[in-house]
Amino acid sequence: MWIDTHCHLDAPEFTPDRDAVVARARQAGVARMVLPAVEPDNFAAVRELAHVHGFAYALGIHPLYVVRAGADGLAKLEAELEARRGDPRLVAVGEIGLDHFVPDPDHALQQRLYVEQLRLARRFELPVILHVRRSADALLRELRRLPVAGGIAHAFNGSRQQAEAFVALGLKLGFGGALTFERALQIRAHAAELPLAAIVLETDAPDIPPHWLYRTAAQRAAGERSRNEPAELPRIAAALAALRGMTLAELAEATGANARAALPGLAHA
Repeated sequence: MWIDTHCHLDAPEFTPDRDAVVARARQAGVARMVLPAVEPDNFAAVRELAHVHGFAYALGIHPLYVVRAGADGLAKLEAELEARRGDPRLVAVGEIGLDHFVPDPDHALQQRLYVEQLRLARRFELPVILHVRRSADALLRELRRLPVAGGIAHAFNGSRQQAEAFVALGLKLGFGGALTFERALQIRAHAAELPLAAIVLETDAPDIPPHWLYRTAAQRAAGERSRNEPAELPRIAAALAALRGMTLAELAEATGANARAALPGLAHA
C-alpha cells in the first residue's frame, strides 16, 4: 500500500475525470492520499473529496494565495479548524509556508500568515504541511520559535544541513517526481543518503510531473500537457528504491510508517 502525502485532487485539471483518477490510483496500489487546501475557497472541496473517497485532508493558506485569501482568510481558517476539530480525516494544517522564488506575492504577508498558521497548528495540536521554496532557513527560524507537532516539508529541495534541521524538529521530508530526473543531483543525493525514517512519498499532482511525463516549453506551447497523477506514485517509488538499493515492498512499508508518524491522524482517517 502506498500513501501519497500531497495531492491536490480538487485541482481543476482533474475536473473532467476525477473519479477515474482515483480509480487508477487505487488500481496502482495508492490506497491513501492527503489533500491539502491552499485557500479558504477550497476548504469545503478538499474536505468533501476526502470524505467521499476515504482520504485525509489538511486546511491552510498557501503562501502564493495569501493575497487572494483576503483580510478575513486567517479568521476563516481558524473557524474551519474549530468546526472540524472532531473530524478524523483532518490531519494537518497545510499547505502553509513561504515562497521566496516567485517575486510577485506579498512576502511580508506570507511571513505574517505563516507565523499565525503555526500558532493555529499549535492551538489545535496538528502537524503542518510546509511549502518550502527557497525559504528553508526562514521556515526553520519560525519553527524553532514556535515548535509544532511534526509534519512534512513538502517537495524538499534544500541543503543537507537544512534537511537535517527539519528532521531534528520532528518533520519528515517529501520526495516526488523531481527525484526521477537524472540532473536533479541534490534531490537524488538526499533521497539516496538521508535516513529512510526521514522520507515520505508524494506526487503534488497535478504538478511536479516525473521525467516520463515532462514536457518542454516548446511542447507546452504546442498544446501538449503534462498532468501528474497519484497513480504515478509507485513508479516514482521505484526510482527511489533503485537509488537506495531496496525492494518496493520494503519502501512501501517504511514510507507508509513514516507518513503515519508525520501525520498521526492517518491512522484514524
